[in-house]
Order: sequence, then C-alpha cells, then structure tokens
Amino acid sequence: MAIDQDRIFKPIRIALLTVSDTRGPDEDTSGDVLARRIEKAGHTLAARVIEKDDADIIARRFQSWIDDPMIDAVVSTGGTGLTGRDVTPEALERVKTKDIPGFGELFRWISYNTIGTSTVQSRACAVVAQGTYIFALPGSNGAVKDGWDGILSEQLDSRNRPCNFVELMPRLMEV
Repeated sequence: MAIDQDRIFKPIRIALLTVSDTRGPDEDTSGDVLARRIEKAGHTLAARVIEKDDADIIARRFQSWIDDPMIDAVVSTGGTGLTGRDVTPEALERVKTKDIPGFGELFRWISYNTIGTSTVQSRACAVVAQGTYIFALPGSNGAVKDGWDGILSEQLDSRNRPCNFVELMPRLMEV
C-alpha cells in the first residue's frame, strides 16, 4: 500500500449489505469480517442490513442508501454467483450511473491466488450510483477478505497514492 503519511486520513461512512436467503445476524460471518475491517480502517459503519436474494428488494435497499446523504459507499456481500438466486449484479444494473469494470477484474485476479480457477464463478463488481460507490463482493469470508484487504482498504483510504476513490467523491456528480 502506498500510504502517504503527509496526507490526512478522511473517514467515510460505509453501509454494509449482506445478501442471503439463509443467514441471519448470528450466521453472518462474512458481514462480521467486513464490519470489523471497515471500523479497524477508521471508517464509520453507517448501516448494516441483511436482505433476501431478491433483485427488487436489493435494488430498493441500494436506492435508499444512495439517497441518504449520510452514506458515502456501500459494500455488499453475497449474491454474486451464477445460480438463479444470485441477483446482486442485476440489482446494481437498476441503480447504477457508471460501472467500475476494473474492480471485478482486479478482484478475480486477487482471488485467483486464493481459490484458483474457481474465481471465474464470481461476478464481483462495482458501480457508481448517483455519486455513491457500491462494491459487490461474494459471500464467503475469504472473498470478503480478498476484496477488502486487496482493493478496498487502499482505495477507500484518502492517503493512498497515486490515487484513490475518496479523492474523487466530490467530483462524482459532475456533468
């Protein structure tokens, strides 16, 4: 990580969504892993919710957080696989302004080092939606660690050089 200690750390407010038909608060271990990492990095966990694998419900949740000025970014876990119930990317299609294609590409490259070719089954992705970042990670603990430790911890740190997502936030709504 290329952290410039001369720069000021700017914490952001992150909402956490777990997408699952089977997990409740007691079984949401990937959400727990992600929540700990968000807070350890110095950011604010602005909200945390579990929603069923339903594109309408997920899109409504995303939209409510997009509309909330107290939320800067959303990280979701789950629903990015290939089965019929995996619909997080489809929900993102309904709310996105722009894709961030490099996120999914980089996630799968990092994940390849952990799980090999099984990473091709992941549809991890990211978008900007009306000025809010949304990052969709797979639901396993390992995938959450790969996504946060390998990408988001750096890109959501305002001190990261040569560039980071935080410094772009004031300009995301430019026309």
